[in-house]
Amino acid sequence: VQLQASGGGLVQAGGSLRLSCAASGSIFSINAMGWYRQAPGKQRELVATITSGGRTNYADSVKGRFTISRDNAKNTVYLQMNSLRPEDTAVYYCNADGNVSWYRRFDSWGQGTLVTVSS
Repeated sequence: VQLQASGGGLVQAGGSLRLSCAASGSIFSINAMGWYRQAPGKQRELVATITSGGRTNYADSVKGRFTISRDNAKNTVYLQMNSLRPEDTAVYYCNADGNVSWYRRFDSWGQGTLVTVSS
């Protein structure tokens, strides 16, 4: 299963960006989808996740500013990022886990998209 992320870029503090990530390949079902980020010199951290039923989870640092959503028909997850701060600057990675068949699972990562927030 391949994940293709897009939507990163350069934005001023206080601005907004929307990231998209589409899963493709031999997909039987997708359970959770999510976004993670890694800033220079730091470990990768969770930003937000969403289950197939729409239950969401956010890092405290993005609550109230970021919104994760998904389109199950398109196997796509989105991350709407508002009120961006310089500390949100990072490479954002999407992740999805699910099944390619009744008994074979997958856990895939996208290639990462750079978000840069200038002050």
